[in-house]
Amino acid sequence: MQISALLRDGLDLAEYRDGETGPALVFQHGLCGGSGQISEVMQGLGSQRWQGLECRGHGMSPLGDTVSIACFADDVAAMIEAIGAPVVLGGISMGAAIATRLAVTRPDLVRALILVRPAWLVDDAPQNMAPNAEVGMLLEMLPLDQARAFFAEGETARRLEVEAPDNLASLKGFFNRRPQLETARLLTTISADGPGITAEDLRGLRIPALVCGCAQDAVHPMQHAQALAALIPQARLVELPAKARDKVAHLAALADAMTKFLKEIDDAPPAT
Repeated sequence: MQISALLRDGLDLAEYRDGETGPALVFQHGLCGGSGQISEVMQGLGSQRWQGLECRGHGMSPLGDTVSIACFADDVAAMIEAIGAPVVLGGISMGAAIATRLAVTRPDLVRALILVRPAWLVDDAPQNMAPNAEVGMLLEMLPLDQARAFFAEGETARRLEVEAPDNLASLKGFFNRRPQLETARLLTTISADGPGITAEDLRGLRIPALVCGCAQDAVHPMQHAQALAALIPQARLVELPAKARDKVAHLAALADAMTKFLKEIDDAPPAT
């Protein structure tokens, strides 16, 4: 895997790329994720070439002053402009929100979409992001050990232990992330944000889209994937095995769906 830097607003943002074949693919991580999350998905795609940007405050990229989905999307747009557009643009959770925003606001950059476990449709501060916001608030207000204990004893943790254990594991992991206050800022600010687009914008898209969701996921409800697939005219919906039950099967099914979709895109005649 190759690593380089994209200079934006005086910040060196970390770019990751690998692979050699297939259509140009830019794939973005989720909130408080990074290149490791992208690499995990790409392992099942063989030699498919891909590129990703660690958003501000994620991985090796410094946080800076501005934290928003719009800002993160502008950074990704700059990366795509540098490598050559249009690309297949995708992402997980927050990465999917970045992708939908750019498909609407910069259609010149995007030839197809891959939206995996989307956490947003069009509205700011969707209710499914409340657990992330709760962890961010606790990290902001309390010493680390107290914040962790308060969350573990609360209603959200008890509910997710039954309904969505994979979400609960991710939320608990945020308490181990450093720096604590930067993590708090990301969780509270992005959870209250949105892609800044409308349902009509999505209905107006004229590009192929693969939308993947799964059950037992309270932060990325299957209903969001279904709704996005219904809004985007050329979208295909795939329900993956629940990550909470079988992560290996989940990733294998995702890789299979993405491989088939990318082959179709690669075989399609150029747009005129």
